[in-house]
Amino acid sequence: MTLPRHFLAVSISLIALQSSLLHAETWPEPIRALEAKGARIVGSFDAPDGLRGYAAEYQNQGMAFYLTPDGKHVLAGNLYDEKGKDLSKAPLDKLVYAPMAKEVWNKMENSTWIADGSKTAPRVIYLFSDPNCPYCNMFWEQARPWVKAGKVQLRHIMVGIIREDSAAKSATLLADKSPETALNAHESAGKSSPLKPLATIPKEIQTKLDANLKLMTDLGLSATPAIFYLDDQGHLQQQQGAPSPETLSTIMGPK
Repeated sequence: MTLPRHFLAVSISLIALQSSLLHAETWPEPIRALEAKGARIVGSFDAPDGLRGYAAEYQNQGMAFYLTPDGKHVLAGNLYDEKGKDLSKAPLDKLVYAPMAKEVWNKMENSTWIADGSKTAPRVIYLFSDPNCPYCNMFWEQARPWVKAGKVQLRHIMVGIIREDSAAKSATLLADKSPETALNAHESAGKSSPLKPLATIPKEIQTKLDANLKLMTDLGLSATPAIFYLDDQGHLQQQQGAPSPETLSTIMGPK
């Protein structure tokens, strides 16, 4: 798993760590003692030299614990072999970070978004988008070759954080009979966009905007665009702000 750790540290609280509840009574006593100190154990794994590994979330970080063979002591931290290979990385990726990434992707999929591009596009990219965000517009422009070719679908998770009328403008887009058409008209016009904020945001749209903003906040994000995509290995990745030309092809894939 290659999702940046700073993102993981903030976002990991989104996971419903059910395995901790299922196994809390069966963990060895020293491991249960760590749970009492705030660690959330999500699974165990094999380790060398009689150690038993436990993957946990602790203080908003993925952490490996190692129970000694006598079952009475615990070592905390990453374990390395004689060649310097991190033996903790793979278990933490599998037991902590991969489930977290899946949960984040599912939450974005179930949020309120406006599609930009073909629904059969092989690559989907989510971005938190504000109608008043110039960098969202820049990324929209950057993405045109891939979107028009049917290779990428952008999914704009609409929020309102930049200006006082941002939420009302997002509401205008969401309330439109064809949100996709309205969004493209707004983005293609750039600074001269005629998009007007709704005078009153309907309750059902406000609820959707509130949920989108909560998701953004839960992910530790404070600026738009915040871009999420799956790399060629299926790993969740994040890009904050409009990407550089070098990064763009990594996010969008081949033209």
